[in-house]
Amino acid sequence: MSRLQPAYLETYSRNLFPEKIQKALLLMESCTVCPRKCSVDRAGGKRGFCRAGGLPEISSYGAHFGEEKPLVGKHGSGTIFMTYCNLGCIFCQNYSISRLGEGTQISFEHFSRIMVGLQHRGCHNINFVSPTHFVPHILQALPKAIEMGLSVPLLYNTGGYDSLEALELLDGVFDIYMPDLKFTQADVARKFAAAPDYPEIVKSAIKEMHRQTGDLTVDERGIAVRGLLVRHLVLPQGLAGTREAMRFLATAISRNTYVNIMNQYYPCGDLIPADSPLARRITRDEFSEAIRIAKEAGITRIDSELY
Repeated sequence: MSRLQPAYLETYSRNLFPEKIQKALLLMESCTVCPRKCSVDRAGGKRGFCRAGGLPEISSYGAHFGEEKPLVGKHGSGTIFMTYCNLGCIFCQNYSISRLGEGTQISFEHFSRIMVGLQHRGCHNINFVSPTHFVPHILQALPKAIEMGLSVPLLYNTGGYDSLEALELLDGVFDIYMPDLKFTQADVARKFAAAPDYPEIVKSAIKEMHRQTGDLTVDERGIAVRGLLVRHLVLPQGLAGTREAMRFLATAISRNTYVNIMNQYYPCGDLIPADSPLARRITRDEFSEAIRIAKEAGITRIDSELY
C-alpha cells in the first residue's frame, strides 16, 4: 500500500484546529474531558481524579522498540509517556508514572518540539501513551509542531477509558488508535480500576475509533499508517473477560481487527493484597486459552501469531 498523508495535515490546511482547541478547552473548564467528569476547573489550575493540570506533563520520551512490530519498524515508535492517568488500575505496570506522578511540566512549545525531534530521529510515528487526560494539550501543541514540519502518523495509546466528546475532537487528527480492552465485567472494573462503567465506555470508544480510522493498514514497509489496534492483557482467573472481549471485537468491530493478546501481566505497585487473584503471574495455560478463545471468536489478526 502507498503511504498515506497523516489526517492532521488536511485538518490543519482546512484551519479546523482552532475550533477543536476551543471546544477542548471548554471541556476543561468544568472538566468532562474523560468519563470521570470530575467537573473541576482544570483550565484554572484545579486538579481532578487524574491530577493533570493546565500544562502538558511528561515522564519521558524517545524511540521505543518494545511496541507492536507495525509500530516499531526499523527506527522505533516515537513514544511520549504522559504523566498520570484517568484510570485507577491497581496493577499498573507504569505505576511510578500513573500513580506517583513521575514527570515534569513543560511548555506547549517544548511539547511541539519533542514531537518534531522524535520525527527527526527517524521514528515512524508519534506515540502518546496515556493521552486521554491531555487531549486539550495535545491539540494545542499540534499546530506549532505541524508548522515545524511534523508529518508522521499520530498514535493514540490509551487505556480505553475515553469519552466520545473527546474522541470526536480527535477525528481527523489521530491516524492510529491503540486502546486497551482491559475488562468486560463491571464488578471487576470497579474493584481493580475504580471504573465500574469501563466495559460500556471502552466498547463505545473502540467503535468510534474504528469509525474514524477503520482496520489497521500498513505501507509497503509493513509500517502502520492508519487504523485500529487493540491490546488485551490476559489476567489471572479470566478476570479480563477475554471471551466477551473477543466476541465484541469480532461481531461489533471487525474480524480483521489487529489484536495483541498480551501475556506480560505481573503484580506491580503496592496496592495488590497478598490474597488477591492478581497477586500472581498468569500461567502458560491461561495465555493459551486466551489465544484459543480469540481464534474461536473469528479474530484473524493476532499479534503473537503474526511474527
